Formats: sequence, structure tokens, C-alpha cells
Amino acid sequence: MTSLTDLTLADARDGLRAKKFSAAELARAHVDAMIAARPLNAFITETPVIAKAMADESDKRIARGDARPLEGLPLAIKDLFCTKGVRTTAASHILEPFVPTYESTVTQKLWDAGAVMLGKVNLDEFAMGSSNETSYFGPVENPWRKPGDNRSRVPGGSSGGSAAAVSARFALAATGTDTGGSIRQPAAFCGIVGIKPTYGRCSRWGIVAFASSLDQAGPMTRTVKDAAIMLRSMCGFDPKDSTSVDMAVPDFEKALTGNIKGLKVGIPEEYRIDGMPKEIESIWTKGAEWLKAAGAILKPVKLPLTKYALPTYYIVAPAECSSNLARYDGVRFGLREKGEDLTAMYEGTRGAGFGREVRRRILIGTYVLSAGYYDAYYLKAQRVRALIAADFANAFKEVDVLLAPTAPSSAFARGEKTADPIAMYLNDVFTVPASLAGLPGISVPAGLSADGLPLGLQLIGRAYDEETVLRTAGVLEQAAQFTARPQTWWKQ
Repeated sequence: MTSLTDLTLADARDGLRAKKFSAAELARAHVDAMIAARPLNAFITETPVIAKAMADESDKRIARGDARPLEGLPLAIKDLFCTKGVRTTAASHILEPFVPTYESTVTQKLWDAGAVMLGKVNLDEFAMGSSNETSYFGPVENPWRKPGDNRSRVPGGSSGGSAAAVSARFALAATGTDTGGSIRQPAAFCGIVGIKPTYGRCSRWGIVAFASSLDQAGPMTRTVKDAAIMLRSMCGFDPKDSTSVDMAVPDFEKALTGNIKGLKVGIPEEYRIDGMPKEIESIWTKGAEWLKAAGAILKPVKLPLTKYALPTYYIVAPAECSSNLARYDGVRFGLREKGEDLTAMYEGTRGAGFGREVRRRILIGTYVLSAGYYDAYYLKAQRVRALIAADFANAFKEVDVLLAPTAPSSAFARGEKTADPIAMYLNDVFTVPASLAGLPGISVPAGLSADGLPLGLQLIGRAYDEETVLRTAGVLEQAAQFTARPQTWWKQ
């Protein structure tokens, strides 16, 4: 019999409805797996008591024939989503004692759909990072390791805890947030599926802000079907979020028809960067061949401003970060350091509360927003951002989706890039353009590197056309037949 923790979200849903097992049994199995996986440091706050209570309520509903879409399914929640009565830290010392009195819109939608909360998972501090090494609570371990090499690998960031929990099978699925690739890149590093929906599809209300014009919530799962199921419950208009789009939410699961005959797939030439590893080029070529074999039409497309996406992002995002993080001053909530006067208290609190990477981005952001530099940097970056979005709009006049690598490498060793921020930022080279344009993007596991580590392929679609992105991703997933899984070295 398949272990309960090996089930996909869809299989667990169907099994619960068929009463093959109870929600309490499913929750207990995942809580036990979560405890056994503590060496991965994926969770900041575990909530087994809450999980049991929610599972018991789900069993009552199932018995009454009143099951909701995600009834009884155990999820991990990125510790950036405010959860009422449960500590929410954003992986930062400055929010270490913060317990919200309200629930984020996305998590409320998940609980209203019947999901069960296992706990809050680790991330890069305030979602600022590409490796999950900036967390105040310590780095997350990627469950994958190179065979014969015991060095720790990063799970990617910022949603590294979410990716590790799903990959190591102690959560059926998890929430993530994506500002410049923070769902897609860790999904690729950990061999799972991660989708960033169109900006505005999921409410940002109650999510600790990093860069407000970029942040977007999305699901991280083990299959494309699971992503479609979970995304439907996460989406929807929210009047509390001024950027939330008021449009109907499709049944994304029904979009997975497996038919992409005649679909036009663009291959962006500018994504072939200098120094790209051969295995990344190879898996990209293979992915294109898989889609062509399924009936898609391949077409080269040009996105000429792609080379400016990364520098544009690292002006816009730190600028918004500088503005958003100004609220953490030790006065209203979170950490408070003593000081001789108000200014000393501010300085002491922010100096002690923010980690090195967060301080770096605040300083960059404050600089580009300052008098004399606003026009030269921030305003120019916003203009380039609009041109990058126009590039995508032109490409989508000719094609239906774009295919590209998700990341420029497989998961690298912990500590390998921490001394060089620029090398770390380059991990976002393939994910940032779609984020700047607000477009939906998904990462699908496509194979293993020569080192036996997962490699992902990315599909980017038109705004609000997650259905085509998911349909194409389902075909890609079927062709890739990715069945590899990490060895459970953490249990030894």
C-alpha cells in the first residue's frame, strides 16, 4: 500500500472522499513525517494541535457528505502569510514575536476550502534571497544531495521551506510567494512544480510585503494537476487588495486536457546566455522536442530587452522594499530595542532586527529613491520595465506560451555564493522578466543533472491565461516522466 505521505494532493483528495483513510490519519502521517524531517529545518513553527483539530472537523464534514474542495488535505504555509493566532515571522528577528490577530486572504480561502495547516515554513528573510540562507532561523536544507557527496545543497529561495516540505513528502503541498522567481526557482531546485499566477490573481492582503508591485502568491506541489487544484482555491477577487483583479476563477483542473496540437510555443533566443551549462541547454532542447512531438509548433521569438531585466528588478524591488520595511520601527509590533531616545530606539531595533541581506536591499532602495537619484535610477527602471512588458506582449502576438529554463544551474552547495551578492542575484536571470511583466509562469521538473540533482523547465503565458500554461505544463510533465525523488538521508 502506498504511504499516505507519498500520495499526490489529487490522490489524497480522492482517497478521503472514497473513505479509504481519514483526514485524521492523513494529518497524523504528515505530522510524524514533519517531526522526522526536522534536520531539514523547513519549519519555523509547527502546528500539530491545530492540524489535528482541523482534520477532525474535516472528518465530520466528509461523514456528512459535505466535503469542500481541499477537505482534510495537509498543507505547509510559507511564514510570510499572516495566520490568526499563529506566529508569523517572515524569517526575521524583527518579527520573531509577532502573532497576527487576522488571517491573510489566501490562507483564509484555503481554510474555507477545507485544508489543514501543518505549520509555517522557513524562507529567506522577508523573501529576500535565492537560496534560503538569509533566514534568521537558519538555512533550509535541500532534501536532494549529489550521490556520494554529503555537502548541504540550498533548496532555492525564497520559498525554500515550502519546496523542501513538498519534495521531502511531509506536506502534500505548500503556499509560496514569487517576487522575482521565489516559487519557480526553488521548485526547480527541489524537483517539484511551482506556479506564479498572473499578478493580481491571488490577493496580497495579509502577506508580509517585500515589493508590492511584484509579490504574488502561488502553490507549490508535486504535480501539475495538484497545482491546478490548489490554485483554484487560492485565487479570487479581494476588495481589501487594490491590485486584486475582479474576474472569474476558472476550473484550472479541467484545463488539463493533454491536447496541445497546433499550440504555438515560443523559444526566446535571449535566454541563451553566455556561459549557460550544457545540461541546461540540453534539457531546454529536450523540452522543446517533447512539446513538438505532442503537436505543438515551435517558433523562435525575440525579447530584446531581457538583458536589462535583472538590473531593472534590482532597482525596483529594493526601492519598494525600502518603503515597505519602513513600518518596522519597534513602536507598534515586533522587536523593540531600548534606546536613550526615539531615534536611538529606531536605529537599535532596525539594526538588530534586520539581517545583512535585508539591510543591503533597504540601503540600495533608499539610495535609488533619494533626491537626485530618483529620476536617474528608479524612474528609468520603471520605464524599462514597461518596455520589457511590451516585449512580451509583442511575442504573444505570435505564440501562445514561451518555453525556457527555470534556473541557470541545479541546486548549488550551501555557502557557495553567499560571499558574492551578484552571483546570487544571477540565479533569477530566467524568472525575473516574467515577474516584471506580471505574467504567469510555471516550473516543471524535467530531468536530473549530471550530479543527480533536479532541473526544471519554465513555461510563461499571457496575462490571466493560466489555463494554457497549465495545459502545456501537463503535457511537458507527462513527457518528462520525472519520478526521481530525494533519498531520506535526514532520517538516518
